[in-house]
Amino acid sequence: MKGSGISGRAAALAVGVAFAVGIVGSLAIRPPSGEATKAARSTPGAVDERIRWRLPVSFGTNWPALGDNILYVTDAIARISGGAIVLVPSEPGEIVPAFSITDAVREGKVSAGYTWIGYDQGKIPASPLIAAVPFGMEPWEFMAWWYEAGGRELAVELYHRHNTHLVLCGLISPETAGWFREPIESLEDLRGLKIRFAGLGGKVLERLGASVTMIPGGEIFQALEKGAIDASEYSLPVVDEMLGFDRVAKNNYFPGWHQTYTSSHLLVNLDVWNGLSGTDQAILETACTAGVARNLARAEALQGAVIAGFEAKGVTARTLPLAMLRELAAVTDAVLQQEADRDEDFRVILASQTAFRREYALWKKLAYLPRDFSWSGQ
Repeated sequence: MKGSGISGRAAALAVGVAFAVGIVGSLAIRPPSGEATKAARSTPGAVDERIRWRLPVSFGTNWPALGDNILYVTDAIARISGGAIVLVPSEPGEIVPAFSITDAVREGKVSAGYTWIGYDQGKIPASPLIAAVPFGMEPWEFMAWWYEAGGRELAVELYHRHNTHLVLCGLISPETAGWFREPIESLEDLRGLKIRFAGLGGKVLERLGASVTMIPGGEIFQALEKGAIDASEYSLPVVDEMLGFDRVAKNNYFPGWHQTYTSSHLLVNLDVWNGLSGTDQAILETACTAGVARNLARAEALQGAVIAGFEAKGVTARTLPLAMLRELAAVTDAVLQQEADRDEDFRVILASQTAFRREYALWKKLAYLPRDFSWSGQ
């Protein structure tokens, strides 16, 4: 069916478009304002604008990696299309609430949006498996499952039933395990804790007796400062620093067991998607695929410098004890099984991810240096 994923011909076309234009890999992150459109129109062979969408986003476009990736993508789209396709990001809440972008796209209130689809958990139970999974795949492992092992097809089929076409368009490194006012040493320390947590990880903490709430990123600092919550996870260290968490909670825990990868998607109303030409679909797919690679590179590059500055701010980077991680993993397995028993889509997608991870583990175990192997430059 048209729009059910990239076919071989569409994929070839996408590569051809990117190669012909020859600019995707060299694009720098910049605002998708009139400047991108002007640049596209000033190039030889620029064509008249045929698509202009106002694009609601879930994260502030000034947030490094988590939010600014959409600027790279929309700029790439404008340049590849010679100014014919212009997507203009709208900051969170400007035209659509940050948690309601999928609903707005499905209902045709907007043609497209850019979001973390884990926010759809209440209406599409399987969505967190595509967005972020506790003790899940590492980012490049998720990419392999998505592009090469049927992940994309399963996700696209799921969202087509909700009148939405989705394109993987961003991917970042693991989050931190959260910012805490006081150190935690066991699962018992989580009991009764008021904490902001998202996705399936939130369900794990609820099962352990924590009081879990979901509030937008822009409201977390105030909640921490006023004591409305005791702790919070949100994103990468570079984003959390920008939001000021290190000013009110001095214990930053690792690893980010609850979100080992975080993906973002371009969502397009299915009728709108099916009305696009094959060329325009390929342009969107190509720019988003480039965005995935650039997004992960940027996320990986920025965190070391932030962590290096922790000591000067009185922040302690702490590692969750291995025994505690084992216990969290056991609870996670129980939560995943419960969700799979409740929802067939969840069961099917989880089974696909599990099968791929078992096979991939044969390569992963042999190919990479041990994590505790010391590089001589350290």
